[in-house]
Amino acid sequence: MRILLVEDDRRVGAVMSSMLQRRGYAVEHAATATAALEAAPCDLVLLDLNLPDGDGLEVCRELRSRNEHLGIIAVTARGEERDRVTGLRVGADDYVVKPFSMAELQARIEALLRRTVRQAPAAGGVVEVGPVRIDPAARTVSVGGEPKTLTRKEFDILVSLARQPGVAMARERIMLDVWQTTWSGKHTLEVHVASLRGKLGDPGLVETVRGVGYRLRTT
Repeated sequence: MRILLVEDDRRVGAVMSSMLQRRGYAVEHAATATAALEAAPCDLVLLDLNLPDGDGLEVCRELRSRNEHLGIIAVTARGEERDRVTGLRVGADDYVVKPFSMAELQARIEALLRRTVRQAPAAGGVVEVGPVRIDPAARTVSVGGEPKTLTRKEFDILVSLARQPGVAMARERIMLDVWQTTWSGKHTLEVHVASLRGKLGDPGLVETVRGVGYRLRTT
């Protein structure tokens, strides 16, 4: 899960980056409007509106025009009602006024990502990845033509991985898809993946990507 943090105060930016990274996010810090607009694609933007080389509202408007599905949270000291209304009108999905707690920011990030997370395969649309065949409507799975019985969470994990077969899926993305939060028991996902591997009959179908998460093998 990649976050672009746009914050002109480098000390504040360093602290926020560190705290977000400890929560499992990949963070790019941009200290100016120019850097924000030149940054690589991301899943979500935390946007300060007071920037040294431009108005954060214009940055918000430009980012929204580029990607209507991008999650944007304004994180700013501008707390007046007119500022909130303007921020939301130019494209921000949410508005957080400084000072704030990381617990509140985490909750707002999760709520926004739940709304913007990629939708599951359409009901009735069978998905085939290598030997794995998934029917989301019937919630059935087979491997090499052999039916497999999975729990609800195991099935949802497999569907999450099947959305981008062969691509490393971040642990946080899978957690958000399946549990609607990036916080859970320390080894919750690992336990379910281990069980899923055993039931599929080929542990290598779900590969571990060190430092990232998992991917569904395509062959």
